[in-house]
Amino acid sequence: MHLLYLDDSGSPGNVREEYFVLGGISVYEAQVDYFTRELEGLAASISPSNPSAIEFHASEIFSRRKPPWDGMGKDDVQGVIKAVLKLIADSYDSTRLFACAIHKDSFLGEDPVERCFEDVCKRFDLFLNRRNSEGDRQRGLLILDRTTRETTLQGLSREFRSVGTRWGVVKHLADTPFFVDSRASRMIQVADLVAYAVFRRYNAADSQYFDLIASRFDSVENVVHGLAHLTKQRNCMCPACLSRRMARLAGSVADIP
Repeated sequence: MHLLYLDDSGSPGNVREEYFVLGGISVYEAQVDYFTRELEGLAASISPSNPSAIEFHASEIFSRRKPPWDGMGKDDVQGVIKAVLKLIADSYDSTRLFACAIHKDSFLGEDPVERCFEDVCKRFDLFLNRRNSEGDRQRGLLILDRTTRETTLQGLSREFRSVGTRWGVVKHLADTPFFVDSRASRMIQVADLVAYAVFRRYNAADSQYFDLIASRFDSVENVVHGLAHLTKQRNCMCPACLSRRMARLAGSVADIP
C-alpha cells in the first residue's frame, strides 16, 4: 500500500501569513521502518539519553524556543532540518512528495484547509491511477496529524470518493484518512518538514529547504503534478506553475490545471 503522510504549515487565520500549505510524503508501507530508524538515529545524535523525546517539528526547531533547540545555534538547527530533507532526497526511487500552497487572499471566502486537502487528495489519486496503469495495483491511504479538523476532513474524503472533487471522483484510496499523534509517528514529522519547506518557499521566498527536495515531487515528462500553487498571480515562475505553463505551450495537458 502507498501511504501518504500529511501535515500543514502556516495558519489559515493568521493575517500576517500570505500562504497556507498542506504537504507530505508518500512511501510504500514496507519503507516506513527505514525512515523511522534513520530519524531515530538522528534523534539519538541530538539527545543520546532520550532520543524518543525529540520531535522533529519544523517551526519549533526553527524558532529555538524550546529544548533541545534552545541550546543550539541557528546554523545547527537549520542543519537538523536539512538533514531530514536530505534523507528524503536520498531515499527510495518510489518516494514521492505532494503539497498544495494556497495564497489565501486569492481565494477569499474559501477554506484554505479544505481547498488544499481536496487538491492533494486528487493529485495522490492521479498518481495511484498512473501506477495502476503500470501494473502496481496497490491502493493508497492518507495519514494526517491529529487535528480539530479531523471530522471535517474524514467527511470530505468520503465525499470525494462518492460525489467527487472538482476534477472527478477519487478512486484509489482504501479508506477514510487516519489521524495520529505526531509525537508517535516519525513519518508525520517528516511530512511536517516537507510542508514547512514548501511554506518557506512561498511565504518567505526562502528556497534553501525546498530546493533540497524539489526533485522528489511527483512529476511526469517535466510537469510537476505533485505540487500545486493556488494563486491568482500570473506568470509565476515556481516549478509548479512554470512546468504547467510550458506543458500548455507544448500542447500537452496537465492532470490538474
